[in-house]
Amino acid sequence: MKKKYQGSSRVKHAQLQALRRDFEVLQMKEGESIIDYMGIANNMQFHAKKMNDIAIVEKILRSLTPKFDYVVCSIEESTDIDDLSLDELQISLLVHEEKMKKISTMKEQALKASTNAPSNNSRGTGRGRGRGRGHGGHGNRDFNKNSKGNNDQFQGNDRGRDHNRMI
Repeated sequence: MKKKYQGSSRVKHAQLQALRRDFEVLQMKEGESIIDYMGIANNMQFHAKKMNDIAIVEKILRSLTPKFDYVVCSIEESTDIDDLSLDELQISLLVHEEKMKKISTMKEQALKASTNAPSNNSRGTGRGRGRGRGHGGHGNRDFNKNSKGNNDQFQGNDRGRDHNRMI
């Protein structure tokens, strides 16, 4: 029984050493979620009560990606880090991460809407459907101004029309 306990203790110690090594080089990767990132810290806390929350909280705040810089400043200014638990930190970071995802989603939707909106620059040009021979395009902007009420300036060749006929 004594040997079995010693073996279990050695395995636990080896796991703890591996977790410490991971924790020392811990750096949040771009695109990594808070839940994934906090996993190592939670494992450390689970396997060893010797590691205090303050050291874990400080390490996490130091190793977040730059997009969390304003969140870190906010947490450091508004709360006492010595009294901040790992769970409170995780909840606070999750709330901020959700807000950032929501803002990012809204920006993507706005970008999609602006790229999918028809532009007025190409209306009436070319040979598509529309008002005939490109009358709504940029090259013929004065077409409607010249054609309204100015029938006496008509210079057609009178094919099939009775424009200049005397009654």
